[in-house]
Amino acid sequence: MRKESLDFLKRLLSTPSPSGFEEKIQKVCRAYMLPYTRKIHKDVHGNQYHVLNEKADIRIMLAGHVDEIGLMVNTIDEQGFLGFVPIGGVDSAVLGGQRVQVHGAKGPVGGVIGRKAIHLMAREERGKPLKTHEMWVDIGANDKKDAEKLVAIGDPITIDVGYQELRNDKVVARAMDDRIGAFVALEATRLLARRKLHVAVYCVTTVQEEIGLRGAATSSYGCNPHAGLAVDVAWATDHPRGEGDRHGQTRLGGGPIISRGPNINPVVHKGLLTAAKKHKIPVQHIAAARATGTDANAMQLSRGGTATAVVGIPNRYMHTPVEMVSLKDVEQASRLIAEWICGLKPNASFIP
Repeated sequence: MRKESLDFLKRLLSTPSPSGFEEKIQKVCRAYMLPYTRKIHKDVHGNQYHVLNEKADIRIMLAGHVDEIGLMVNTIDEQGFLGFVPIGGVDSAVLGGQRVQVHGAKGPVGGVIGRKAIHLMAREERGKPLKTHEMWVDIGANDKKDAEKLVAIGDPITIDVGYQELRNDKVVARAMDDRIGAFVALEATRLLARRKLHVAVYCVTTVQEEIGLRGAATSSYGCNPHAGLAVDVAWATDHPRGEGDRHGQTRLGGGPIISRGPNINPVVHKGLLTAAKKHKIPVQHIAAARATGTDANAMQLSRGGTATAVVGIPNRYMHTPVEMVSLKDVEQASRLIAEWICGLKPNASFIP
């Protein structure tokens, strides 16, 4: 991966942005994309649009959501400890003992998620995951008044872990879901910026996916695309207890994952596979027997309907602070999307 792209990816993964608090991450995306398109704007919801060749008759939308799961301060007790509630699908089993940042009005505040020590637990309590209301955030405050100097009810909280490179082009970070999908969509748009296009491209870094696909619902209505791709993470099952025989045989380094099912338009699906074969891009396949749980759900049902598909980035350990992807898959996914779009004709039809 070229150095500029890798540096941008590191910035994406180090900028906290829980659902409902995406302003900072959109500024990072805008700064990166300005050399490739001046057609960048935001809507009232917070979605950001990066547009190429906007006067073309056929509109293609790429959606990668920039929000992440997190926590939110909901109580401050008299001793200065913070109670919290989840933002999105947080697994409480991975929270205890984590270092966190509370994003207050005056800047981030360090803290830790506290829980009862194992020495103080009854035997029957040991080894059981705690619920969120059985934990708290400790910022080292002396009391409630001291805590309220820095934090307030409604402040978002993120796990304080960063980007790390492992062996064989694998990288780990909090919020790969779906910062890596947004990165792929933006990289595909960057690749397209220097090529001849017969269609308009609306690359949208969507918001609030983790709490109900909200950004995709409003942005797809605004773009009114003929076809759209949701670029998101997908389960990699190449690890102990991955149960690939149940969930599909998918692995890191095997290429982007292409879904097939009722959320997927057959014409778009075939076009992606044709582009992959023509340009020798390896792909993997999964069955999606119902709604995919991605931005493609909202896009497909927008207005009179959109021809949708999902390009998945294989991801281990989803919705934990150590989500893992392969940079090879990331690059291949960007190429696949760019080549599919370049192959579309000015009068492209997606009607099966």
